[in-house]
Amino acid sequence: MADPRQASGSGALETCCLERILEALKLLLSPGGSGSSSLQITKHDVLLATLKSNLSAVEDKLLKDPHWKTLKLLRDEIANKAEWPQNSVDVTWSFTSQILLWLLCLKETMIHLAADFNPGKSNPRTPEAAPALSPDTLSISQQKTVQSVLQFVVTLGVCPYLMPGVGVPLRYRTEFGAVVQDVVCLDAAPDATRRLYTSCRVLLNVAQHASLGSLIFCRHFGDIAAGLCQLGFCPTKRKPLKPEEEVLTEEERALSREALRDILNQIYQPLAVRELLTLQGGPPQACTDVKTQVRSQAPAWLRRLCGQLLSERLMRPSGVQAVVRGILEGAGAGAAGGHDAEATAADWKKCDLIAKILASCPQQSLSPEDYYRDICPQILDLFHFQDKLTARQFQRVATTTFITMSRERPQLAAKYLLQPMLAPLHRCLNTAEIPESDMVPGTILVTEEELSRCIEDVFKVYVVGNEPSAVLVDSLLPVLGVLFSLYCFTRQSVSHIRSLCEEILLWILGKLERKKAIASLKGFAGLDKSMPSLHSLCHFRAATQGGVMVTIKEPICDEDEDEALYQKVSSEQWQVEHLGDLLSLCQECGLAGDFFIFCLKELTHVAEENEAEFKMEPFSSKSLLELAQHHTLLVEGQEQKLLVLQLVAVLCERMSEQIFTNIAQVVDFVAATLQRACASLAHQAESTVESQTLSMSMGLVAVMLGGAVQLKSTDFAVLKQLLPLLEKVSNTYPDPVIQELAVDLRITISTHGAFSTEAVSVAAQSTLNKNDPEGKTEGQRQTSHERSTGVSRSHLEQQQSHEKSNQTGLKSNTPLIPQEVSEPNATTNQKSRNITTEQLQEVLLSAYDPQIPTRAAALRTLSRWIEQREAEALEMQEKLLKIFLENLEHEDTFVYLSAIQAVAPTTPPTPCLYHVLYRGCGETQMGWHGETYCLVGGCRAYGDAPVATPAKVEAEKPVPRRGLKRPRAVAEPDEDLGCPKTKIRRLQHGGRRQTLWKLAG
Repeated sequence: MADPRQASGSGALETCCLERILEALKLLLSPGGSGSSSLQITKHDVLLATLKSNLSAVEDKLLKDPHWKTLKLLRDEIANKAEWPQNSVDVTWSFTSQILLWLLCLKETMIHLAADFNPGKSNPRTPEAAPALSPDTLSISQQKTVQSVLQFVVTLGVCPYLMPGVGVPLRYRTEFGAVVQDVVCLDAAPDATRRLYTSCRVLLNVAQHASLGSLIFCRHFGDIAAGLCQLGFCPTKRKPLKPEEEVLTEEERALSREALRDILNQIYQPLAVRELLTLQGGPPQACTDVKTQVRSQAPAWLRRLCGQLLSERLMRPSGVQAVVRGILEGAGAGAAGGHDAEATAADWKKCDLIAKILASCPQQSLSPEDYYRDICPQILDLFHFQDKLTARQFQRVATTTFITMSRERPQLAAKYLLQPMLAPLHRCLNTAEIPESDMVPGTILVTEEELSRCIEDVFKVYVVGNEPSAVLVDSLLPVLGVLFSLYCFTRQSVSHIRSLCEEILLWILGKLERKKAIASLKGFAGLDKSMPSLHSLCHFRAATQGGVMVTIKEPICDEDEDEALYQKVSSEQWQVEHLGDLLSLCQECGLAGDFFIFCLKELTHVAEENEAEFKMEPFSSKSLLELAQHHTLLVEGQEQKLLVLQLVAVLCERMSEQIFTNIAQVVDFVAATLQRACASLAHQAESTVESQTLSMSMGLVAVMLGGAVQLKSTDFAVLKQLLPLLEKVSNTYPDPVIQELAVDLRITISTHGAFSTEAVSVAAQSTLNKNDPEGKTEGQRQTSHERSTGVSRSHLEQQQSHEKSNQTGLKSNTPLIPQEVSEPNATTNQKSRNITTEQLQEVLLSAYDPQIPTRAAALRTLSRWIEQREAEALEMQEKLLKIFLENLEHEDTFVYLSAIQAVAPTTPPTPCLYHVLYRGCGETQMGWHGETYCLVGGCRAYGDAPVATPAKVEAEKPVPRRGLKRPRAVAEPDEDLGCPKTKIRRLQHGGRRQTLWKLAG
């Protein structure tokens, strides 16, 4: 093929005008005399006639118009140098050949116009003046003309000669394409392959000009690439007998292959990827209808070639981005994606396809490791695009690719993907070796950008990807300590990575096996020192952009040891507090409950430890080093104990009542409580707290067995784990109530609920009332209301009866106190147990014990015996009331609150009498007990039998006339309490008690 640049030596280009060439091209494309308004709707004969007419019109113009003489010389010179046959019986090829000649003329003219252009220097004082425009620049209308010409060249000179399966068939593109496919004569000379070769080579020659090349490749790259693939790589069916029988020489085929690789390297890579994917085609079409079948399957050689070329695109620099853009931009993504891009973002199938492409090692790569080494950095870069729309597309693809690679080749993914991503966190671990050059105080070990990018990438891969594969989970375990420390630091200030750290920690704790999750929480709390954590020389610092950076600490001076100790203690306390906040978000999955049970078991181990183990041996038998080591172990052990206690306290404060999510957790909690109680008994260290906790835990079991939870056979299998512990409690615990309850619970569990004693039901009801004193069911409220209404109605009837009796002079034997209230409950009598006098005397002595817990426990025990109607306690009720009143003056809250709770059940339940306990000149607290309205706060009772007043209170008691400063407190109506207003006259001073008849009258 001749180089048209050689024709420029004649000087014809010096006088040739660009407008003349474009006018000739317009004349070739004019509709002519077809009588139709558009060439796209012409039929076969009309199309052929129009092509012949336009060719004749251009030739006439060249011969007759003197202004076109120079243009004719240029066209003839280029035609003489051309090496392809320009005339043919087939009109379509003759027309295509002429268009190719005119395109070469246009290219040469534009090159020489640009070469002769010498713009003058622009005046810097006039910045509004635009620079001179190059004379080879095409206007918008001229570009449209050139695009139409290129469309004709591709439609007439390339597409009709492609093999089936190579590119999109012409007849399925437009109606005009179907007409062209029918009028092209493939049997006429030159051969179809030669025509295709000529068209592709001339178009590539014209494309060497930048302006024309952009017009050609923008719309017609796919067809040209398809033609070059067929020319250079299509296998021949048989070897020709003679060289002259060859359509293309081997040199021409090699030139076609080289030209294909050149344009693939020069073109916009996403466009190249998209067109190669189109050429490669999809699976065979299942539909056999000609109208719906768009194309046939691509040949095997073309599919292999396109796969190889796509792999080469992928292996180039920024090849991953090119492949991703080529697939997503073709589906509407990218800067101009609009709503189509949103739809693509939700198309996980497309993302999975790209991930599989990127995760598959191509044949061109030497080994999978080499491929991963080159590709993985590009995949990590997909996370860091700033454009929001593009970033959303790329991040989804990157996340899916990340997971696919981790699943298919976990070792390579861990080495080339996970380690680089987690490198900023590994750099500040206590197991990492910090270079000496970075040991200078104040040195930034991890910048704000690195740490923020690392946390964001981890969030996208782990939380958004949500694929708990082994390699992903195992790779994150070593840096969990640093992540938790970073989370604690961000909780102390405002940071955009706080929520990301929290989501990552919640995700990994939820995906880990329960044992590993508990072990991680132990490391967070400081119970497991073997867990990697933040380096002792490193600390977090707030950065300027709202992020965090890691720097080297300043050395600690001797004067700052106290400050360092304070920082250490406060930091540990903050970590425990934040751990409690984190666990409060893990209650639904059951992790918080399991960790709470673990802490309770650790608390049991603390109780079981023998203090003799920490006693030091004689100093003579140990060296100073051994003594120091022993002292260190002793201090660490004490720290562990305090930490366990602090953890239990924080968890009790942070967790809600939904901490236990299944029966197994409740059973484990009860088992831990029973074990701790048994351990306390073994060490003779029983306390009130242990007793109350034991009662509460056994009450939980009673609630479950009482029908609050629908138990299955599997649940009873879990409950049977408590049988040995309940047996031990029933045999060793000193409290007979707890002993009996333990025996009854064992019987109920062993019989799977077939037999249940009343003690179990009472314990269950008591536990429910303590947990929700106001939360009665609707039936309970109705029953209580009916009972109070009945009592009030009976009381009114009795009052009316007394009034009528007084008026008629008759005496009534009807008691004022209702029978329902005055008689003890049958259930209460059944609960009554015989306590010995020795037990009562022992508890009475404990009520005067100087130890606050012992005294409060004794008061609560005496109050419980009164409620249970114990005979020995009821005989000493007046004395017990005196003890309770004396303890109202105690300075400790635990003691006087216990006394307050004990006073109410001690006073007689008389609804018509008000017991007023006052201190000084005012009332301090009110409490409702049974049918008695008490004002609690003093030590003397009015309206009941006078009680001995302690000397101290008697001395501080005000004068009698001020003893009742607010009389309305006694006479105040109590309609809101469910009782009618009672007529009670003012009580006289002096302690004398009015008779019931006088009060009623």
